[in-house]
Amino acid sequence: MKVEFKDCQKHLEKKEEDWENLCLRCGACCGAYDDPCLHLRKGKNNKFYCNIYHNRFGIRKTVRGELFRCVPIKQLLNTHWEEDRRCPYKKLQTQTLNI
Repeated sequence: MKVEFKDCQKHLEKKEEDWENLCLRCGACCGAYDDPCLHLRKGKNNKFYCNIYHNRFGIRKTVRGELFRCVPIKQLLNTHWEEDRRCPYKKLQTQTLNI
C-alpha cells in the first residue's frame, strides 16, 4: 500500500492537534500560581492562554522580572511546578512509564 505525503501530513497534524487538546489551560506550567510569564492571560472562561503562543519559545520574563527560557512542555515533564499534579501531559507520561 502506497502512503501519500498528504495522508502522512494529515496524520501528523491530527496528532499535533490531539496533543494540544490535552492541555487544560490551567496556566500552572506558565507560573499562574506563583510568578507568571508576562505573556500569560486569563480568558473570560477562566482558562489561561499565551498571547504570543506561536512565538513563545526563547527567553521570556515573569511578572516579577525574572528571566526564564520558555520551552515545549515535553521538556518540562521531568520537573515540578505548582499544581502540576493536574497536568494531563504529566499524567500521560506517568501512564506511559508504568507500562
